[in-house]
Amino acid sequence: MNTESKAYLQQSDAVRARFDAIKQREVILETRHLGKSYSSTQGEVEALRDINFKIHRREFVCVVGPSGCGKSTLVRTLAGLEKHNAGEVLVDGKPVDGPGQDRGMVFQGYSLFPWLTVKKNVMFGPEMNGYGHDEAERDALQWLDLVGLTKFANAYPHQLSGGMRQRVAIARALVNQPRILLMDEPFGALDAQSRIKMQTHLLDIWRNVDITVVFITHDLDEAIFLADRILVLKPHPGEVQEMIEVPVPRPRSPEQFSGAEFRATKQRLEELIHPPVEYEEDEAEKAVKPHLIRFTHVTDNVE
Repeated sequence: MNTESKAYLQQSDAVRARFDAIKQREVILETRHLGKSYSSTQGEVEALRDINFKIHRREFVCVVGPSGCGKSTLVRTLAGLEKHNAGEVLVDGKPVDGPGQDRGMVFQGYSLFPWLTVKKNVMFGPEMNGYGHDEAERDALQWLDLVGLTKFANAYPHQLSGGMRQRVAIARALVNQPRILLMDEPFGALDAQSRIKMQTHLLDIWRNVDITVVFITHDLDEAIFLADRILVLKPHPGEVQEMIEVPVPRPRSPEQFSGAEFRATKQRLEELIHPPVEYEEDEAEKAVKPHLIRFTHVTDNVE
């Protein structure tokens, strides 16, 4: 399947130059004919089929698609947390056969150890990798400073807001210096205001760290705001439908949500994910309609 990026949306010279520069970088993450199936009570279920794409170093790619299209299965497979049945996942040209330090993972749930302080949570990875206490503490404080949580180093997770806990989770993933940061709807549980703040904060981190981001989301506004490119999956099983180059200039700001490039990209995503469906009632449905029960007074109309 041809998954070359679609650049049909009008791009400025600056945006075209940015994409040209991205394409000159080395490919850090690649899937080749990736497939994933699993057994269920209903029999064999195909979650992913023939997934092919390439992601370049320091690129920010979002993955969107209808509910149940396999977005989370895809990112967990890229992380090595789930085994694939067909094809391969390559990081720097080497096959992925399990979790590795070259990939960090941030989940929707904060997945912090509640009995450890913020600093100890971030120190956990380096200490497991053989770092001494002083070195692990130094690195932890450096990353906490980057995510703006130095003052809360000795706090416990339950003392933080949802957005702050997710910033700790990001710091804990980045402290191991992965090449790729995989994020599975990390801001899905946040309120709208906190979500926008976290999106802006994530872009600030990405600009200052040599990291490639693959970000799963169901929020189209979020995908357009964050991504260089957006991978759109088809439903049941998940297949690559299109790879879209986002024409919104960087640096990004919430004010761009009303811009022409933003609106055009969202319209295209809506067309792909929610195509119009013509629905015809069958005779059985028509027969039931006159017998529907009404629980309001007949004169109490709302139309």
